[in-house]
Amino acid sequence: MRIADVLRSKGSDVATVEPDTMVTELLRHLAERNVGAMVVVGSEGVVGIVSERDVVRRLHEYGAGLLDRPVSSIMTKVVATCTPEESVDSLSVVMTERRIRHVPVLVDGRLHGIVSIGDVVKIRMNELEHSQEQLEAYIAGNR
Repeated sequence: MRIADVLRSKGSDVATVEPDTMVTELLRHLAERNVGAMVVVGSEGVVGIVSERDVVRRLHEYGAGLLDRPVSSIMTKVVATCTPEESVDSLSVVMTERRIRHVPVLVDGRLHGIVSIGDVVKIRMNELEHSQEQLEAYIAGNR
């Protein structure tokens, strides 16, 4: 299965935030959209990604003052991305190796969607269910 197939079923809506957005505002957006990460988009396109994990990890460093800092000060700047043509299998390897949960999808350098670890797990579960159904049908047909 390809990333394009995932986006076709889940849609291409992506929660984004600008680099100068304050962390307090980021938290509000995360809660309102019920998402765990937002892609940080500047004038030159995708410049980072920021997640709940980034916020939690920086709390130790900055304390409550973190809330008044810009997203750019806590975001991950080296962003793993993929294209719609890539396979879900290859993306799951990247996610596992880099220990990341969200990967923006780019087309010609422009944000086209996002795939989460939850999307990958859902696909795997559907594939396993389909395989089980095929095996059960095969066994039932051979009796």
